[in-house]
Amino acid sequence: MNVRGDLLLLAAVAAMAATPVAGQDLVPAVGQDLAPAVRAAGSVTQSAASVPDFSGMWAHPYNPGFELPVSGPGPVRRVTSRGRMIGDYTNPILKPRAAEAVKKHDDLELSGETAAIPSNQCWPSGVPYIFFQPGMQMVQQPDRITFLYLRDHEVRHVRMNDAHPARVTPSWYGDSVGHYEGDTLVIDTVGVRTDRPFAMIDMFGTPYSQALHVVERYRLIDYGDAKAVIDRNSTHNTRIAEVFVDPNYRGKHLQLAFTVEDEGVFMMPWFATITYARLLGAWEEHVCSENPHEYYNSKDSEVPTADKPDF
Repeated sequence: MNVRGDLLLLAAVAAMAATPVAGQDLVPAVGQDLAPAVRAAGSVTQSAASVPDFSGMWAHPYNPGFELPVSGPGPVRRVTSRGRMIGDYTNPILKPRAAEAVKKHDDLELSGETAAIPSNQCWPSGVPYIFFQPGMQMVQQPDRITFLYLRDHEVRHVRMNDAHPARVTPSWYGDSVGHYEGDTLVIDTVGVRTDRPFAMIDMFGTPYSQALHVVERYRLIDYGDAKAVIDRNSTHNTRIAEVFVDPNYRGKHLQLAFTVEDEGVFMMPWFATITYARLLGAWEEHVCSENPHEYYNSKDSEVPTADKPDF
């Protein structure tokens, strides 16, 4: 037995499981290399009795949904302009090529056209783009977590207490492995495929590269803490009318806190949150491809076809 190695592993897990101060966002140290600790902690299985229950249907009634951190680098934010999806291409997280991509998206939107993005072209969203989805179901099993998203039957699979393979095969949502740290579910994702149409991480056309690495942390928070985050971010998120969230719900909310790093696109890692309440009403079917004609652009969307193998 390697006693020293075991002690170092336990120390790393304990450090990452530290409880944040009440009322604050669950913010890891921006710039911290999370991958080694996540891979190591993935080998430690938490007892079934202590696993937090995140199962069921959740919703966040906002678009695009990413909530800015209290401080530090955050995502490209929406710039209000006649209801268009305009992103701030001057965000200091962006390298020049990424800033150009966001500006190109903005210019198209400002011209009166609707820029093509995965969600309006019926393509898989990828990670972290998929977090825009207003409705989400989480199914927890001992060896896996399954995420079901409201629109277009998008599904993600997370292997629990496992490590990434030495050579990851890129896929729509990447290779995701997870583990529990006390009351928090931690998910580490790499290998989101880049050779695809509309490869972007948000609704503003922000690109990503093969180096994309996303770490998600889910935990339950009290209503007061959730309300503070939602109120703070209401200025750059638009409420989605068709999402039913009980306005009188005062129970536990689900907070997703995630860190994104990609040395090919961003100057630094950045952080954001998504705050979910319980979904009110039935889980409705939303099928993007039923009518591919874009009434707002008077043309058909470039929906996926089966003319040839995808990979």
